[in-house]
Amino acid sequence: MRRASRSQATLDIILVEDDDADAKAVHRALEKSQVAKPAARLTDGVEALAYLRGETGTPPSHYVLLVDLNMPRMNGLELLAEIRRDSRLHGAVAFLLTTSADFGDIAAADEQNVAGYIVKENAGTGFADLVGTLDHYRRLVELPRIEVRH
Repeated sequence: MRRASRSQATLDIILVEDDDADAKAVHRALEKSQVAKPAARLTDGVEALAYLRGETGTPPSHYVLLVDLNMPRMNGLELLAEIRRDSRLHGAVAFLLTTSADFGDIAAADEQNVAGYIVKENAGTGFADLVGTLDHYRRLVELPRIEVRH
């Protein structure tokens, strides 16, 4: 797995979020900051898994996932479990976004090796703090290159 250079100008974000208002707020914050660009927005884990596997589109080779915890069909933890079992996707960097501060949810997310567990109400007005965190992250971390089979 090759890594992305830290000098990468912007960060590709794949947002997996079923709530339209939250998705719009994240998109606005990303576009305003010019730190990251939304590569795709998917509304549940089933849709996200198909996209990440290249079945319904072509994901970027380097990306960060922002995954909502509570979604229909396949929730965020189920999606992350599937990603970790997939030999091509298992190294994907994922942050979990949620309204839940429940210790059980946090522990379950940690078991899926999330890069961060972010409670939406702590993400700052209009997700500004989240974008700041992503900016620091992209400057410091070498992202894995995820190969998609066609």
